[in-house]
Amino acid sequence: MNVADLNGVALDYWVARSLHDFVREIYFTDSGEIVSIRGNDRGRPWDGRFTPSTSWEAAATVLERVQRLEVSERADGDAARCTAQFKGGHRTVEGRGDSLRVALLRAFVASCFGDSVDEVLHESQALAAGRAQSIGEQTVGGFVEDVPSPDGRIGDIQSPPR
Repeated sequence: MNVADLNGVALDYWVARSLHDFVREIYFTDSGEIVSIRGNDRGRPWDGRFTPSTSWEAAATVLERVQRLEVSERADGDAARCTAQFKGGHRTVEGRGDSLRVALLRAFVASCFGDSVDEVLHESQALAAGRAQSIGEQTVGGFVEDVPSPDGRIGDIQSPPR
């Protein structure tokens, strides 16, 4: 998939994947229509929706990583365009989009992954060193297992130990 074509959920997902210094977990809410994350960005915890393609609050996490930014004026019918260099990025990149925010986000993803990315992996995943690993229903900290209780039933509190 071309980075220049990323929009909506796909763009939000790849921005989250690009923020491997911030994002620990990516999961989807609202029947897979919204990207949500768990992480910590410079002391600010984040646990919930992550929609940088529609919110400057979320896109600010990308804007704060810019080392150099040039913005071109938008003429009638032309796309917004920016040229940017990011902390930790591999090169200076250009992004285009319907808005400056989308152009900036596409440039950020391109700086981390190049001109193309894979399809969105619509399942919960943990990020470690830029790689995503499917985690299913468990958390990043490990599996949560029930302790076997042969005599107990679901919802049975049982008597307190003596």
